[in-house]
Amino acid sequence: MTPTPFTRPDWVPRVPPGMRILIAGASGGLGSALVAMLLTGPDCVIGAHGATRAAKAKDRRVIPLKKAFATESDCADLVETFCGKAGGIDALVVLTGAIHFSGHWQDMPAADWERDVQINLNQPFYLARAALARMKAQGTGGRILLTGTESAVHGGSPTSFPYAIAKRGTECMVQGLAREGASHGILVNGLRFGFIASGFHERWHGRTAEDMEKRAALVPLKRGGHADEAAALMVFLLSGWSGFMTGQMIPLTGGDWL
Repeated sequence: MTPTPFTRPDWVPRVPPGMRILIAGASGGLGSALVAMLLTGPDCVIGAHGATRAAKAKDRRVIPLKKAFATESDCADLVETFCGKAGGIDALVVLTGAIHFSGHWQDMPAADWERDVQINLNQPFYLARAALARMKAQGTGGRILLTGTESAVHGGSPTSFPYAIAKRGTECMVQGLAREGASHGILVNGLRFGFIASGFHERWHGRTAEDMEKRAALVPLKRGGHADEAAALMVFLLSGWSGFMTGQMIPLTGGDWL
């Protein structure tokens, strides 16, 4: 059976006008899709951490943020820099992620393990903690979106084990931060992505077009998810329609792992 290709719907979700959104890791496929979708809606302020297409186009709504990004202080500085330029922060979306070793975890050097945990678990925590503190001080609520992976709830894979462990930790983080933020009107949710054709697998796993086709064939819907489908879900979680959702990990998998 030929899979149904992705067709962009006419309707797209919208965020509130004037929303100040910091996107950490906006240079990848998901980040670029999210920035582009946000720019189709009401005026908002977007802090794009990375060289996105929108930043290169010098759209007046986009604040390009190219900063050092490794430590706790780097993460806190990124949040503070955005707040200084935008006058505050209403939402944080964390799309950072990396895999530094392509072999089996049994052969993984300790330094690569530490790097994977640092970027996939520690950095989202430091960013979220800084944003949460700022949102509390503002007293106007806010949204925090973190990202997980469907493979994490199935034990990961031999070639992405620390990545999956970090993402499983992110699920705990979502729940704990949501509990902390609830009384302040700060909603914290996560997205548990399956196989999304965003460029991640080619960049970090060296996957070829043939590899991608074989992987897509394993998905019940017989295709990878489109970056715009992920972006639309993120925009929904930033919109007023998700005001009764917090502490949730929302899967987007095409039925994978059923």
